[in-house]
Amino acid sequence: MVRLTALLATLAALAASPALALDKVSFGLNWVPEAEHCGFFQAKATGLYERAGLDVELRPGNPNVNMPLLVALGELDMGMGSSFTTLNLVAKGIKARTVAAFFQKDPQTLVAHAGQGVARLEDLKGRPIMVGGFSRNEFWQFLKARYGFTDDQLRPFAYSAAPFLADKRAVQQGYITEDAALLGKALPEPPVSILLADYGYDNYATSIFATEAFIAAKPKLVRAFVEASRKGWEACMAGDYEPAMRAVLALVPAGGEDLFRFKMDQMKRRGLVDGGDAARLGLGAMTDARWRSFFDVMTQAGLYPVSLDVRQAYTLDFLAQP
Repeated sequence: MVRLTALLATLAALAASPALALDKVSFGLNWVPEAEHCGFFQAKATGLYERAGLDVELRPGNPNVNMPLLVALGELDMGMGSSFTTLNLVAKGIKARTVAAFFQKDPQTLVAHAGQGVARLEDLKGRPIMVGGFSRNEFWQFLKARYGFTDDQLRPFAYSAAPFLADKRAVQQGYITEDAALLGKALPEPPVSILLADYGYDNYATSIFATEAFIAAKPKLVRAFVEASRKGWEACMAGDYEPAMRAVLALVPAGGEDLFRFKMDQMKRRGLVDGGDAARLGLGAMTDARWRSFFDVMTQAGLYPVSLDVRQAYTLDFLAQP
């Protein structure tokens, strides 16, 4: 009877005690919430993060927010980036690593009007192209190094479709997940979208990165975040993205469900998330070979010194390996 009383008292105490505290995690997005962030919002909306012991804040980005700097300063725990993100940080002497990449193909495109003699990337060599300042230090350097594009082709890009729509000879940067939906509806024919990833542009996108100090201090937390995010992306790629869509549209309703679904369809059909090495190694996959190949092209472009150790910009420790 005494033992039973003690057991009941213990159970009552456990029932009355608060749930185990979740580890707070802040993750900086690379843009305002959108379909391209599906896996992260899915993981939060369906409780994947919470079940992994995490209380995750998904902090929106915008053109005026320098997410890599906020992560480097410790104001954010982790951030969303690309291969360039941690290579740039390491080149500046800041120790940071990419731990997973959920876009095997960068969605970056160059967009031209139909009927203008553009069918391949090579057809754009020598033509004026509207490219933003940020992108001039990223994919434009690849185009120069690999395909012989030149800076005299560059024209200003103010992130407005108006100049493109007004001039049928115009070419601008774009995103494969939205070109046909956003530009196509204003044109008599769908635009020609050239996906740079199909031409050897091997930049990892929608990646997770953190400082070495954070990774070393909280490896279990990093692993839990990567794994829960992977499960979120798996659900999105399986077509189960309604929770993420509701969460995103509650924050940024522009475009509505139609645009969100269009973007998800493009991600799936183009293999942005589950193509490439992810088909063999699982979502979020990265490889030494691809990092090296990308780095070699960027050093050829003069973006990084050959002496930079590319292995300092990433780690495969949190990913499944063959």
